[in-house]
Amino acid sequence: MIHETAIVETKTAIAEDVEIGPYSIIGADVEIGAGTWIGPHVVIKGPTSIGKDNKIYQYCSIGEDPQHLFYNGERTELKIGDNNIFREYCTINRGTKDGRGQTLIGDKNFFMSYVHVAHDCVIGNHTVFANCASLAGHVTVGDYTIFGGFSGVHQYCSVGPHVMTGIATISFKDIPPFLMVSGNTAKPYGLNVRGLKQRGFDEEAIGALKIAYKKIYRSGLSLQQALDGLKELASSHKAVQQFCEFIASTERGIIR
Repeated sequence: MIHETAIVETKTAIAEDVEIGPYSIIGADVEIGAGTWIGPHVVIKGPTSIGKDNKIYQYCSIGEDPQHLFYNGERTELKIGDNNIFREYCTINRGTKDGRGQTLIGDKNFFMSYVHVAHDCVIGNHTVFANCASLAGHVTVGDYTIFGGFSGVHQYCSVGPHVMTGIATISFKDIPPFLMVSGNTAKPYGLNVRGLKQRGFDEEAIGALKIAYKKIYRSGLSLQQALDGLKELASSHKAVQQFCEFIASTERGIIR
């Protein structure tokens, strides 16, 4: 299953049914799980762990050194889960010693062409990155988030689950869960209602989130005043609780 022109270092752990295409290079300290397909001209550098049933298309660079001025060859890692798709020219970097030391990617994510994930990022499950979307270092992304093409997120920001960004959205602050956002710089444009319905949120939960959204973004109150006013609603609705806890824990501030 390994093409004769591929170069595979001896210090690897590759499942028997992994397919590696022509001219791809697999470095030392790389683990690749069963059912994974690697196209031609892919470069994977370790220490990198790749789970089961992933697809990595041509010209991707996976697990390369972090693009960090103070990186000096320290041992850092990239860990990728199962059932992810990396389309052409994706670049996924390992962590840094000054960060968490790892870049972490979960399961069932879809990275379209030219996506960049920088050092020390943490990405959940079921996310979609459209063409040329990019994360700076130390960014955290929740489950089911969708990034429009050419979107960018500044370093150390957090993006909550079920967020959807418009094309070319640029965020320098945290984005709370469940929002639709767009612009440079990013502004909120309501809840991602369609996405929430597709993922099984009922009308009661969505209605409660609409109340919470209006309290945070339309009431004219300070964040603390708005959060105080949502305590009762959050106590009876898990989604509102998640929304409020994200906002209360932000260190960079939220888009507003």
